[in-house]
Amino acid sequence: MSDTLKVKGPASYFPSIEKTYGKPIQHWQDVVRQQQGKTHMQIVTLLKTDHGFGHGHANAIVAATLAEMES
Repeated sequence: MSDTLKVKGPASYFPSIEKTYGKPIQHWQDVVRQQQGKTHMQIVTLLKTDHGFGHGHANAIVAATLAEMES
């Protein structure tokens, strides 16, 4: 059995997001945080259309960032 913890949920996409889009997760979280007043899906659409994100990556970063903002 491995002693390393496997990252689950939206954060499991973070390494791939950084590699694919060339910027750290903090950058993308800042983009999401700047979208106050927009719905989850509006922000997902913005990441897809303005930044070339795939749906899964966009959804993951939005879900993780909004959840963090609510806590």
